[in-house]
Amino acid sequence: MSYIKHKVYGLLFKLFQFRKIDEKSVSFIIDSKESFKGNLDYIKKEFEKRGDYDFHFFYKDKLSFGSFKKLASSKYVFLNDNFFPLAFMSFKEETQVVQLWHAPGASKKFGGTVDVESRDILQKISKNTDCLIVTSDKIKKHYSEAFQMPESKIKALGLPRMDYYFENHDLDKLKAEFCKKYGISPDKKIILYAPTFRDEEKYNNVFNYLDIEKFNESLSDEYVLALRLHPKIKDFYSDDISSKGKYVDVSGFESEQELMLLSDVMITDYSSIMIEYAILNRPIVFFTYDLDSYLANERGFYYDFKTTVPGPIVKTSDELIDVISNGEFDKGRISEFVKTQFDEIDGQSSKRVVDYLLK
Repeated sequence: MSYIKHKVYGLLFKLFQFRKIDEKSVSFIIDSKESFKGNLDYIKKEFEKRGDYDFHFFYKDKLSFGSFKKLASSKYVFLNDNFFPLAFMSFKEETQVVQLWHAPGASKKFGGTVDVESRDILQKISKNTDCLIVTSDKIKKHYSEAFQMPESKIKALGLPRMDYYFENHDLDKLKAEFCKKYGISPDKKIILYAPTFRDEEKYNNVFNYLDIEKFNESLSDEYVLALRLHPKIKDFYSDDISSKGKYVDVSGFESEQELMLLSDVMITDYSSIMIEYAILNRPIVFFTYDLDSYLANERGFYYDFKTTVPGPIVKTSDELIDVISNGEFDKGRISEFVKTQFDEIDGQSSKRVVDYLLK
């Protein structure tokens, strides 16, 4: 891995290391697409409740001296995903550097767990990070390995963005707006299908495996299928004329959390989205038409997939249709799974994180 670009960041940052720390300054490190911003929004709102703080968004790919100045003088610095230059950026001791990470729980193996080459830089990043926030004490060991970070720095305070589900949402209004946007009947229940990306390309076009004609023939009186594609899958998929009206493509829908809140059933496969959806205690079906290949060739899981996932595993369209038609879901299995991923689900994660830092 080439570290030259990351080291340049470190050298630029050194120019401003002498700056005095502003006790009321909070910086968020983010990319220009503002992806994964959810956690940061919730932390910002929580700080706003505590007083008059100054907030700064440090964009990874927009270098400016002014931005480096603000970052170097910040009391609190938050990240939401990987930022390799951090390996070469030494903050003052008073600054708290916090990795929130964008996904809850531990599902597919990632980071230093599977990528031996990245372990060296991850260890350097770990030294420059004060704490990593996770959703449960039970998964600390997995994050410790993934981030090459001692467990003493890992705090199970909850994922700030999960507080979304405890806000006062007008579900009827949201559902009406959704149905109007996509031209579907408000009487229909929504099945959210969120497949993940496969390294083995032949498995990425889900419609080679899902018989949409048969699916609709059996279920369309009661349900509408809303398809949420992983950005990388777009290359293997085309929304041709013949498929129009057979499902709604919600890949471009801004809020993934709103989609989960509105849906009655989720179909997924190996995506970690199911961890978040599981807290809603609604049916999840695992449509894993390539299960044996995936388990043999991809990066693997932190648990036994076949015995642990919180819902039935199916491999064919017929099995998928039968499970949904017959309502074959075990809510107890969902709640047991949730206990392995979360210590607290109470809408107070942002508060716990900020309380911890201010103390």
